[in-house]
This record gives sequence, structure tokens and C-alpha cells, in this order.
Amino acid sequence: MPPSNVFKDNVEISPEAEALRAESDAPSRNPAASGAGSGAAPVAAMDDDDLREQCAVRLCPECPERAEADEQRLRALAEMDNFKKRLQREKDDQVRYAAEVVLADLLPTLDNFDLALQYGRGNPAFKDMLVGVEMTQKLLLDALKRHGLEPVGEAGEPFSPEIHEAIGAEVRPDLPENTVCALMQRGYRLKERLLRPAKVTVSRPE
Repeated sequence: MPPSNVFKDNVEISPEAEALRAESDAPSRNPAASGAGSGAAPVAAMDDDDLREQCAVRLCPECPERAEADEQRLRALAEMDNFKKRLQREKDDQVRYAAEVVLADLLPTLDNFDLALQYGRGNPAFKDMLVGVEMTQKLLLDALKRHGLEPVGEAGEPFSPEIHEAIGAEVRPDLPENTVCALMQRGYRLKERLLRPAKVTVSRPE
């Protein structure tokens, strides 16, 4: 038997209309819309700090996925930091050794000064000319030294593979073993970087 109509304030209301009215008057059961239920604020009303706090509370601190994500994040930060440091070192080296190519091109000129002095010292006729050559060489070396260029290699010093290149050996009882006997070509160093090793002969035992 169908339900009978309801009379309210002497007005006849059908059962279907009464059900719709009751449903519309009931409070919403959606916590996000009404704020009821768990008491959490609607997502739309949260700012970034609130969202991060909610995520930290809801995620298990011992969750393996979270630990792996933290490890990957730290590794990425470390790699980025190393990358920035490497770029800075390369930039510093470029500034520090900017004159390397130009100075390397001047080495043959410096070699010619050494050869001229070596030849002139054996000929008394070039005595006066040697004074000018020596002064010019000194001025040039002083100017290059201000840019970090320094000669390396001298006769009588211990042989070092870091700055010397042995091109021969001599039996020299008067010298300790592995001592530079003669300087065949001077080497040069730009600050801490070796531009060219000194070519030398080295003493050896009999």
C-alpha cells in the first residue's frame, strides 16, 4: 500500500516531496565541505606549510620508500654541490692560467737568449754585446715572472722527474748519483703548472 500524503500547516505534502525536503535540510556528510568528521581543515584552505606537516604526520618515518627518497634527495644535493665546486675550480684555473698559451709561445725566444749567451761567452769578441743581451734577457724574465713564469733546472741539483727530462747520462765520480750534470734546455713553470721540463744529462756511477 503506497504511503499516504502528509498534512503540514493544513497543506498536503506528498511523501516524495517530504523526503527531498528532509535530505536538503540535513548537514553535509563531506568533512572537506562541512569541517566535520576528523576535524582536518579543507585541502583548499591549507597553505604549503600545512600540507607538508600533514604529509609528515601521515607518512611512516620508517617507510622504506621514504628513506630511499631521502637518500636520493641527499645524493642529488651532494652531486649538485660537487658540480658547482668543479665549475668554480675550472673558472679559477682559466683566470689563473689565462696567459699560458702566450707564455708557451715565448719559450723559443727565451731559448734563443740562452743559446746566444752560451755562444757569446766562448768568444771574447762578443763581450760587449753580451752585456746588452744579458740585460735584455733579465728584463724579459722579470716581466714574465710577474705573470707567474719561472725557469726550472740548474746544473748540480738533484734530478727530479717532476721538473727534469733526462736525455743522457754521464759518468761523474765527482758528483752524487742522479745529479744534473748539464742543462741542455731550460724548463719553465707557470705558477704550480709545469709548462716544459728541463732537458738535462744525469750523472751515473761507473
